[in-house]
Amino acid sequence: MDLSIALTFPSITTKPSPSHLLLSRPLFPSSSPGRSLLSTRNPSSSRHNHRTPRQRLRRRVSAAVDDDDGGFVLEDVPHLSDFLPNLPLYPNPLEKSQAYAIVKQTFVGQEDAVAQTVVVHKGSPRGVHFRRAGPREKVYFKPDEVRACVVTCGGLCPGINTVIREIVCGLNYMYGVDDILGIVGGYRGFYSKNTVKLTPKVVNDIHKRGGTSLLTSRGGHDTIKIVDSIQDRGINQVYIIGGDGTQKGAALIHEEVEKRGMKVAVAGIPKTIDNDIAVIDKSFGFDTAVEEAQRAINAAHVEVECVENGVGVVKLMGRYSGFIAMHATLASRDVDCCLIPESPFYLEGQGGLFQFIESRMKENGHVVIVIAEGAGQEFVAQSIHDVNQKDASGNRLLLDVGLWLSHKIKVWSTSFISFIAIACDDIDPTYMIRAIPSNASDNIYCTLLAQSAVHGAMAGYTGFTVGPVNGKHAYIPIAVSDPSRALSLP
Repeated sequence: MDLSIALTFPSITTKPSPSHLLLSRPLFPSSSPGRSLLSTRNPSSSRHNHRTPRQRLRRRVSAAVDDDDGGFVLEDVPHLSDFLPNLPLYPNPLEKSQAYAIVKQTFVGQEDAVAQTVVVHKGSPRGVHFRRAGPREKVYFKPDEVRACVVTCGGLCPGINTVIREIVCGLNYMYGVDDILGIVGGYRGFYSKNTVKLTPKVVNDIHKRGGTSLLTSRGGHDTIKIVDSIQDRGINQVYIIGGDGTQKGAALIHEEVEKRGMKVAVAGIPKTIDNDIAVIDKSFGFDTAVEEAQRAINAAHVEVECVENGVGVVKLMGRYSGFIAMHATLASRDVDCCLIPESPFYLEGQGGLFQFIESRMKENGHVVIVIAEGAGQEFVAQSIHDVNQKDASGNRLLLDVGLWLSHKIKVWSTSFISFIAIACDDIDPTYMIRAIPSNASDNIYCTLLAQSAVHGAMAGYTGFTVGPVNGKHAYIPIAVSDPSRALSLP
């Protein structure tokens, strides 16, 4: 069921920066006492030119529908015409393609927006909206002038190869772009001269394999070196696949590109197996991860059923959120207890985990516990006096909470309930889950993400990520997608 809402704001031009879009709040105070606090968004105005790239990236634009716009707010994405106002426009090559003839009737209008909130109360503001993703009638790049590159950074996730494949095939089949480079080894590949030529033939079957065909790494981001490499290689479209740390790097690349006045579109495809990206409905690879996580839970359930007083502890991904743990738990129907970072727990005393295990053991003779990797980290840190350390991507290094919990259960069962001999096993399927190919639903989803990114870059948008908002794909400023989200608990 399609829950998305597409709303409109007035626009009669094909440029994404119509002068009647107003800033919802001034970035600089008015110099004249009687001057309005709202000013038109004009790329050539001095007010615009004196704003920093970060301010422009984080701008919030409101559409002046009439005197009472109902609280409509557009979280607009940067555009090349913001800092290169005289760029020419070209007809979309899709108009000439017989295979995409239907697209002529379905070009996305500049007035199309997607609502972030679909459930509202009568009289409440219309709220935040994002530009709807999809092909535009006019583009800002000729196919033969495009030199695109694709890079993957951070940890593995099901579907990365599908995204790579569909970016390449989308650029080539839909827009006739032939010059596409793969940056090998993450951000470091930009300045270590590691590139491969990407064609539809090269990426033909990579979606059937897990991992990333371009290799990956954590860290290695050096904005100046990366943009120097982009400039030296003549690249004008950059597609960056990665998580929150990677997308922060993409924002810095966009800012440096804008500062230098380069005609380079920077598009991000958000990646995290944890599904904790703000705004979008879900991240790619999540469905595959939940499906594979069930196999580990099923294995744990078989193990504990086949021994007397068995306890199975399954540790799943979830650094700051428990989406995979919760969804896999709900899908399997075999889990007795699910522990996630959003809901603190304790071990001993009334209502503690040990008391729950004892009661379930007496009732069923076995217990299956699913725990997200980020849950209970404060207990583990206290046990081994560890400090908060971070990896090369800036993520907190997590201690093995599954192993710790299994050990605690064994010690507790020996010391406090000696009349029950507990057999406790720890199962960690993390690498098994994240390294597999994506399933059917994720393959379709990855295709839509990749094609949306291609359409956005060709239309001149930059400094954006893509994703579904209430079922409709939208362009989201990288700054807006920075915060992570967690499960909402009653």
